[in-house]
Amino acid sequence: MDGSRTTTREHSSGAPPPVRARGLVKRYREVLAVDHVDLDVRTGDVYGFLGPNGAGKTTTLRMALGLITPTAGTVELFGRDPMREGARALEGVAGFVEAPRFYPYLTARKNLELLAALDGGQARGRIDEVLNLVELSERARHRVGGYSHGMRQRLGIAAALLRRPRLLILDEPATGLDPAGMRDMRILIRRLAGEGITVLLSSHQLPEVQELCDRVAIVDRGRVVYEGALTDLRRQGGAGYRLRSTDDERALEVLRAQAGIEHAATGEHGLRFQAEERDVGALSLALARAEVGILALTPELATLEDLFFRLTESDGGASGASLGPNGLFGDAPMADGRTSPAAGADGRGVHA
Repeated sequence: MDGSRTTTREHSSGAPPPVRARGLVKRYREVLAVDHVDLDVRTGDVYGFLGPNGAGKTTTLRMALGLITPTAGTVELFGRDPMREGARALEGVAGFVEAPRFYPYLTARKNLELLAALDGGQARGRIDEVLNLVELSERARHRVGGYSHGMRQRLGIAAALLRRPRLLILDEPATGLDPAGMRDMRILIRRLAGEGITVLLSSHQLPEVQELCDRVAIVDRGRVVYEGALTDLRRQGGAGYRLRSTDDERALEVLRAQAGIEHAATGEHGLRFQAEERDVGALSLALARAEVGILALTPELATLEDLFFRLTESDGGASGASLGPNGLFGDAPMADGRTSPAAGADGRGVHA
């Protein structure tokens, strides 16, 4: 989305934001899991909470939902602190942390009926609607134990939507999905955002965040190293250009000799460099004098992947990131689906 979607901000109405955290800390003995985190999720955001496994994302979400107690700091959902107000603070909030949990020996419909009974109100009357929304109507009478991982993820979103949430919190919703499942999940999240639901999306998959989110927080070793609009972050990366020429070897020599041209290198599809716009004009003349023809000269913003590593490796140490089969940072732990769908002591199954 990259910030192109028009959103209604809470500042215009004076209403409290969906999520506001200040100085949030969680320490487990000598381990500082969350280190003074500040977050501002605004009404209408698709907000990406980005970082490698072990960066503190899930711990932060558990504190936000009142599932574990912060060591220090505060977090409010629509102006209410879950640690002070309990379940009342979760009105209008739904989602799952780590992975949704269901009774595998029951059908999808029966699982949703049990959750609707806990919620009361009009939740039971929405079961058909939410099953249709996540495209599980035809499998509603099948046991969840036979569902694929992607189907269980979609059923988790259906369970969250029973109560018509204003804020939807999703922790790694696309982890473990095949390409088709990831595509379907993106389409679903866009659809929900289009209906006015604020989405807080925790993920370690950079392409997912770059395509879906308009604002992001990047967390590294428990600390937020950037929070704000994704487009602003990408602009901070500097103006990059991609060049294809009739003689890339000669063009690279010209690039490296030209004033104002930085980080010139051979890329996958031609040459890449950074420069101010005024210096690009002078470069085109220099290439012409060197008898190098320009086939294509394309401006491009820095990718989220480039920016993430600049932010998290600026102190010379990697943050434990590694390239894995299901995303830039590898696999997240998966749930086995054998516990209660209600929130347990570990906070893994959340129908808040």
